[in-house]
Amino acid sequence: MYQIADRKGTIIRQDSAQDRLLEWLYNHMAGRLLLRPLISPAVSKLGGKLLSSRLSSLLVRRFVRTAGIDMSDYEQGPFCSYNAFFQRKIRPGARPVERRPQAFVAPCDGKVSVWPIDEHSVFQIKHTRYTMQRLLRNRKLAQEYAGGYLWMFRLSVEDYHRYIYIDNGVESHHVRIPGVYHTVNPVANDVFPIYKENTREYSLLRSENFGVVLQMEVGALLVGKIENHRWQGAVRRGQEKGAFAFGGSTILLMTRKGRVSPRRELLERSRRGIETIVRQGEAVGEA
Repeated sequence: MYQIADRKGTIIRQDSAQDRLLEWLYNHMAGRLLLRPLISPAVSKLGGKLLSSRLSSLLVRRFVRTAGIDMSDYEQGPFCSYNAFFQRKIRPGARPVERRPQAFVAPCDGKVSVWPIDEHSVFQIKHTRYTMQRLLRNRKLAQEYAGGYLWMFRLSVEDYHRYIYIDNGVESHHVRIPGVYHTVNPVANDVFPIYKENTREYSLLRSENFGVVLQMEVGALLVGKIENHRWQGAVRRGQEKGAFAFGGSTILLMTRKGRVSPRRELLERSRRGIETIVRQGEAVGEA
């Protein structure tokens, strides 16, 4: 069981049928046997093809009803496939981006938690320790974020799955790290060090207001693709960076020591194991 809060701190969800299913998959022998093929890239790729077929569009209406998605925020169909619906675009103005230069904003809709990176380039989520070096597979780059913060934005299947640049700046080339596709639901983190195992991709943004920010997209169970755009040169705050194909996913932001201060309530809730719901473009910290 885990906790999620709205921005006012009210706990609005602690458990669900999906959470109970994932707990069974990750914590019971029979579940793990079933899980093994599900996390493979080949199965995710096959699932992606099925969900891009025209037949999959029949799933859309039921999913919208079951998940309680307010479609007034989004472009209206018809959608040619389930993935086309999953990657639907937001209605102009539905996700205003905070424009104050010192506002550090969320790159996506999701549930955020914030974790300090210690002087040894280590951070801890719940009871699992991660090293930046293992996450990035780059010792020198990992050391540059010692003393900073890691911001974890976890997306569920009902969330908007397009994401943006958090500031004006110049983006580096993309680095892809192959892996598998564990769910990013917190229940998996008790069993596997998922952010070191999952397929992921990152780039550096030399931002105008926050120094060099690392943004990493992490694929998850049945996510066939991380679809980043390949812009050349300068990018701007609020510009679309990419999108995920079907499934839950995570975006990690890493900021260097002394560059960004997280909002106090986000740090406090994270220490208590509580994620906070945020929307794309909302301020989550200050330069």
